[in-house]
Amino acid sequence: MQTVTISLNSIDKVKAFVNTVTKFDSDFDLISGRYVIDAKSIMGIFSLDLSKPIDLTIHSDNEMEKIMSALEPYIVK
Repeated sequence: MQTVTISLNSIDKVKAFVNTVTKFDSDFDLISGRYVIDAKSIMGIFSLDLSKPIDLTIHSDNEMEKIMSALEPYIVK
């Protein structure tokens, strides 16, 4: 399990992000304040405040390298 901070500040970015995470069998949770949303749920993501960076928790052991490279465009550095 690993947590990274991501930014989804446009509708196109949200759509691309959901398409990216659905390619993996792992579970992804977005955490914004006290809300925890399934990152594969586009409707759930739009219920969050997207003006600020969001924490993404990745529940995976075997695909972490592939996942991190796929998520590179969304990660806040």
